[in-house]
Amino acid sequence: MAALRAGGALRLGGSLGLSIAGAESNVAIGLARLGHRVRWAGRVGADELGALVLRTLRAENIDVGHAVTDDSGRPTGLLLTEPRLGTLTRVSYYRAGSAGSAVSPADVLPTLTPGTRVLHLTGITPALSPSAAEAAVAAATAARDVGITVCLDVNYRSRLWTADRARTALRPLVARTDLLIASEDELSLALEQPAADESEGVRSLLAEGVTEVVIKRGARGATAFTAHETADRAARQVNAVDLVGAGDAFVAGYLSGHLEGATVPARLHRAVTTAAFAVATRGDWEGLPTQDELALLEQPDGTTIR
Repeated sequence: MAALRAGGALRLGGSLGLSIAGAESNVAIGLARLGHRVRWAGRVGADELGALVLRTLRAENIDVGHAVTDDSGRPTGLLLTEPRLGTLTRVSYYRAGSAGSAVSPADVLPTLTPGTRVLHLTGITPALSPSAAEAAVAAATAARDVGITVCLDVNYRSRLWTADRARTALRPLVARTDLLIASEDELSLALEQPAADESEGVRSLLAEGVTEVVIKRGARGATAFTAHETADRAARQVNAVDLVGAGDAFVAGYLSGHLEGATVPARLHRAVTTAAFAVATRGDWEGLPTQDELALLEQPDGTTIR
């Protein structure tokens, strides 16, 4: 979808910056910048904002050959962001009736071509419409059937649906998920039954067939669980200027490590590094690093590279 970013409170007016956004798009860009081949599936409107979305993704070396331009009159989705207090940002969504909300299984299944290694989904897609929820489950089912790793980032958006609706819709996806990523307050949405604590919730997911559970803890880092190990990684210390997109940057880094065969601790290190780039720069995805920029955080503050 397109994104309009304000410099202050929207009700006061002023100028807006135009870009694109969307959790899946952010992850796709993050992975592509780290040198991976990425394909994006979805629908955009037959309008200038849809053209902007596809142009931006192509410019980031993402394959949009299977993207659908909706010619039925549905517009490209839109969000507005406004900074309110420090790094606290308010986001308003305009996605009801959008082209993206009409995505269907027929739009996404052709993208699962031979050689695909990971399918990345978020809990945002099934919140958009019944057909979008059907598309997510169909893609996860088809991927699981042919051995493609299914990654699900819960990514709960309270402005799109209630927690109860999210829990009901996410359960079919969790049953087909290999790698589940959630923040601490989202883990319960992936569980069939309430858990006494985080450890119990993670154990129940692993028992159901999820092979890896990653808990994002914001400024306190992250923890990854498998049946055989638990790994923790502290967040990288940077001056935070914009927290929007940090979770997606984390996912891109973690999946990058997964695709490269890195150990779980190494995946977490890559993930907190890419997340640090996101929070230290403005925009959802603009500051994400390339492969050769990952080491920049090791440089002393104030360093000039000549």
